[in-house]
Amino acid sequence: MLDTVTRTAGTDLDALMLAIGRRARAAARRLGTLPPPVKDAALRRAAACLREAAPAVLEANARDVAAARERGTKGAFIDRLTLDPARLEAVARAVEDIAGLADPVGRVLARWEQPNGLKFERVATPLGVVGVIFESRPNVTADAGALCVKAGNAAILRAGSESLATSMAIATALREGLAEGGLPEDSIQIVPVTDRAAVGLMLGGLEGAIDVIVPRGGKSLVGRVQAEARVPVFAHLEGICHVYVHAAADLAMALSIVKNAKLRRTGICGSAETLLVDRACAATHLAPLVTMLLDAGCVVRGDAATQAVDPRVTAATEEDWRTEYLDAIISVRVVDGIDAAMDHIETYGSHHTDSILTADEAAAARFLAEVDSAIVLHNASTQFADGGEFGFGAEIGIATGRMHARGPVGVDQLTSFKYRVHGTGQTRP
Repeated sequence: MLDTVTRTAGTDLDALMLAIGRRARAAARRLGTLPPPVKDAALRRAAACLREAAPAVLEANARDVAAARERGTKGAFIDRLTLDPARLEAVARAVEDIAGLADPVGRVLARWEQPNGLKFERVATPLGVVGVIFESRPNVTADAGALCVKAGNAAILRAGSESLATSMAIATALREGLAEGGLPEDSIQIVPVTDRAAVGLMLGGLEGAIDVIVPRGGKSLVGRVQAEARVPVFAHLEGICHVYVHAAADLAMALSIVKNAKLRRTGICGSAETLLVDRACAATHLAPLVTMLLDAGCVVRGDAATQAVDPRVTAATEEDWRTEYLDAIISVRVVDGIDAAMDHIETYGSHHTDSILTADEAAAARFLAEVDSAIVLHNASTQFADGGEFGFGAEIGIATGRMHARGPVGVDQLTSFKYRVHGTGQTRP
């Protein structure tokens, strides 16, 4: 039980974490065999319990936000941390949306027969136990927990100290709903301590209990996870996302998309951090784009051509091209065509999300084919880098690696597979 774990957290961290791992492994074994309707009903009950617990969750969140403000935390971080009734309702709806997705477990991914009569099937199976380490976003508690359960996995969640009170309140409600729905309560567990050593123990795998780690947070957290993990990792190091305004871009469309990509929510990983403008359209497009951003309250750091547009533009440094601001700041550069734009993205980008704005279908096709990012868009905002927008219901993160999962990690990506082989008495000669 979550309350019991919390009371014993001060005894011995190693014993606490190993016990969490054992319970998760036991829950995963049962989850992997449950029929889809049972999982779905339990998730819907978990969403209902989250709504019923709204006063407690919002009170806990108010405490987390107040503490963050006292520490002088910047606005973008506060935005990621803050819940209000509308945002909490969206979290509950996301859990229900996940319940309504097609169940990924048991899907036959491929089927064939060999000349000897053996019939082969490759079938989707749960990963097992997923460890999720995150910082300020308390909604990750619900998104990650529900996605793992839907895919037949148990989840061990480690929230940052900044969001721990909120995350524990959300986890308590979810666990209650799962138990009422007939699922193991320990399908979702949250590490109830802020000791950073707990992260190290998770990265070690908890004596084989954890099958994969998903980090959600800043560069230092993800870097540590990638350096120390003894189990597979689904990770993105950071979201340095670009919007490239090609020579054939429609100006009105560019103004709308760039504003949305940068300023809709500045603190999310899909927020555009660098704007690249083709020199061939700079005379008509650069000034309106820069002025729009400045007038909207965005700090613009630019190259010489961009600085010449408006005295409010400050000089961009080499570091700016490599920076994930997560704030109302953007770097702007004029580039000599699509090759220069793609070279810039390859040099400074993080293989997360990049967009080209153009009416030239051939240019768009080149960009989509040659830019090596998990998500590449044509005439659309980078803020669509979100599992919900992909129709995945929610996401556990955006993976920028090249193995197993890439892009939004939803229920399908939280499965592995096994082979089922059907014979009629065959023996191997």
